Amino acid sequence: MQIADRPPPLKVDKLSVNRSGQLVLEDVCLTINRGEFVGLVGPNGGGKTTFLLTILGLLKSKSGSIELYGHRKAPNSILRKLGWVSQHASNIPRNIKITVKELVQLGTLNSNNMFWRFSTEQNQQVSKAIELAGLKSVENKNISNLSGGQRQRAVIARALASNAEFILLDEPLVGIDRDSRNSLLKFLDKLCHEAQKTILMVSHDIAAIQQSSHRMIFLEEKIRYDGAADCFPDLAVLANLRGIKPVHEHNDPLENLYQLENMGEKE
Repeated sequence: MQIADRPPPLKVDKLSVNRSGQLVLEDVCLTINRGEFVGLVGPNGGGKTTFLLTILGLLKSKSGSIELYGHRKAPNSILRKLGWVSQHASNIPRNIKITVKELVQLGTLNSNNMFWRFSTEQNQQVSKAIELAGLKSVENKNISNLSGGQRQRAVIARALASNAEFILLDEPLVGIDRDSRNSLLKFLDKLCHEAQKTILMVSHDIAAIQQSSHRMIFLEEKIRYDGAADCFPDLAVLANLRGIKPVHEHNDPLENLYQLENMGEKE
């Protein structure tokens, strides 16, 4: 089967999800193709994390369907293609003494090998993941001695060591400085272009996502925008898509734009 003919990592059709009796997601439809870097943005409570947890099977849907690599009920062989990095994955307590290499090794463990010594194949997976993450020089350092950006790359490397093809990230940019943020975004872009990984990343940092992702999705209960990152709507258009009305009606940017566009017709 040619790569182009393989089913996409994710296909969602008319997905609706309730949490605590409230409708959080409604009629969400999207497909994420191999090698895409997709940024999922939206306001607090808009359903971003709920969407990720539903993909992972940790939350049940009210209606609709989710397909992972063409499977609605994905077997373990398919679920192992997913790498999940939660929002707090890099917040490792300082009293836990674990090196970068030891942390990444955890990504190779499963129920079949957790009581055996690391194999040559596992060690190769770990070395490759550390190399991809640019952490070779610090692989023997304690995680607590790393910068926030390095810790974030380390937990992503742990997911890579499991041979995950589809990486799901929840707010990886929180708590890291500007240089670390830029380095992390370049790393994620490299994963797509050079390692053929697929990435779905949740973030509140719209500007950072717009500069780095291939595609942006704005989710607020429903999908309000899904398209190229460089075509993401400006704030005024985005507010209109969300149904937010201007408080100061005479300063409505959309109305001002409409008036400017029609001035020539009135003259």
